Amino acid sequence: RRERPRRELPRTRRGGRENEREGDGDRMSALGNLPAPEDVDIVIPTIRNLDFLEQWRPFFERHKLIIVQDGDPSRVVKIPEGFNYELYNRNDIERILGKRAECISFKDSACRCFGFLVSKAKYVYTIDDDCFVAEDPQGNKINALDQHLRNISTPSTPFFFNTLYDPFAQGSDFVRGYPFSLREGVETVVSHGLWLNIPDYDAPTQLVKPAERNTRYVNAVMTVPKGSLFPMCGMNLTFNREVIGPAMYFGLMGHGQPLGRYDDMWAGWCTKVICDHLSLGVKTGLPYIWHSKASDPFTNLKKEYKGIFWQEEIIPFFQSVTLSDDCQTVCDCYLELAQKVRDELSDLDPYFTKLADAMGTWIEAWKELNPEAQGRYPQK
Repeated sequence: RRERPRRELPRTRRGGRENEREGDGDRMSALGNLPAPEDVDIVIPTIRNLDFLEQWRPFFERHKLIIVQDGDPSRVVKIPEGFNYELYNRNDIERILGKRAECISFKDSACRCFGFLVSKAKYVYTIDDDCFVAEDPQGNKINALDQHLRNISTPSTPFFFNTLYDPFAQGSDFVRGYPFSLREGVETVVSHGLWLNIPDYDAPTQLVKPAERNTRYVNAVMTVPKGSLFPMCGMNLTFNREVIGPAMYFGLMGHGQPLGRYDDMWAGWCTKVICDHLSLGVKTGLPYIWHSKASDPFTNLKKEYKGIFWQEEIIPFFQSVTLSDDCQTVCDCYLELAQKVRDELSDLDPYFTKLADAMGTWIEAWKELNPEAQGRYPQK
């Protein structure tokens, strides 16, 4: 009888449990403590006064805020007292980046990625200014940032799905049949949170379900499996800037562009392809925030119209694209991906040639402002 060749399982690295826990209370001590406040910056894009920060004060006041003011730079944005913050407007963006400022979107929340460029923290949490503190089913206020940091401080398991979801969460573990060779996991670099109240719907769904609200609180975190894409939303998102930061470019959107409201999804698709290539992890689920304001569906439809058709070509591109073995840093991966966008999507619309150029410009700006954070993670 012919022996079947043995398949080599993916090698995992980083984030392993040097000391197996005896109980859930020992888990964080075995995996490392949560990041210090100075290691986490909070990036907020805005066109309005930031009164919403008062509700977040107990959770944000120990961290530095990087506020990216969109629109008219002469407008004065009022920020509550007591916060440590840096405020940048379009004039600042052009002063700091010069000609490279053209890669930063204008009149679109995609401008937030400028905050990623100028941050010096290891981790970034980004949130929209219409998002408030949510409550869990017991009525407890949710510290969204704390949950994100717990997600990102424990490993991901992208190579084999655990039916109890995140095995590193309190009260969970690997189920029977999960390969022991994969239980070390890989480093988590993205934590993607969700929203109560106003769901993150596209314009057609908004028009069909104008009164729908999300009231379901699902107490779960899971790793997005290798080879699976997901629609990343930027309104409640944490990532490891030192590792995956160069991939977190929110594209060219808004003023002068044919597309809007695809900025975070573009960043998510690029990031996931690169994470899969470098064996890095992405988690989604908890924490929830309270999304308070539904944007106008007719305005959204104008922004999304081309993207609704284009995504039927874009998503298969990302599902099938492969990166070469020469790509051993996130910057290398991103530049090769930009070239593939130029080669394979430019026939769809000239916009993608312009977007590919902007992706290259983004990496130039990243390397200039962050010479120490080039997406250092080596290829497996």
